[in-house]
Amino acid sequence: MSNFTKQILASRLKEMMNHKLIEHITVTELVEKCDINRQTFYYHFKDIYDLLGWIYKTEAVGAIANCRSYDSWNEGLEQILTYVEINKAFSISTYKSLGKDHLEMFLSEVLYDLLGGVLDEVTGPYIQDEPHLVSEKDRAFILRFYSSAFSGILLDWIGENLKTPKEEIWSRIEKIMENRFVELVERFGS
Repeated sequence: MSNFTKQILASRLKEMMNHKLIEHITVTELVEKCDINRQTFYYHFKDIYDLLGWIYKTEAVGAIANCRSYDSWNEGLEQILTYVEINKAFSISTYKSLGKDHLEMFLSEVLYDLLGGVLDEVTGPYIQDEPHLVSEKDRAFILRFYSSAFSGILLDWIGENLKTPKEEIWSRIEKIMENRFVELVERFGS
């Protein structure tokens, strides 16, 4: 029942955000649309923005779970772009509202995780107390750099109402990243 309630709240919030910015949606308004009480909402979420974060994490993160490898990272990126495209109104509404920070954080975290899996595969398994090809400090820097760059591109795309076809965004990022992970390991390797 708990996950079902969260799904109902998420669905209604997304519907409401097609017509209103999130900062103009109250918990009272949302729970009335869901036919539940406020206490039920607060049992699951601390506020509307907490629900917003949950939506992005559960809907999109699950879609890329199996795409964290060198051979499939671009599929994960395509799935992120597809999620944004399918949820265009919701994503644009989030971008134009006070929820933009949640969207940016979500994109950065998802891309950091996606690229982290790829980098770890290229460098080999990290074993405590053994030398590693790329130091943890360098690994974190590389991942912050690329996840920030990718999320910046995606935020710009959303801010422009997805005017550029997603295939063009995906193709350009793929060209930039071709063989990049192996080169990074060679450059940063100890």
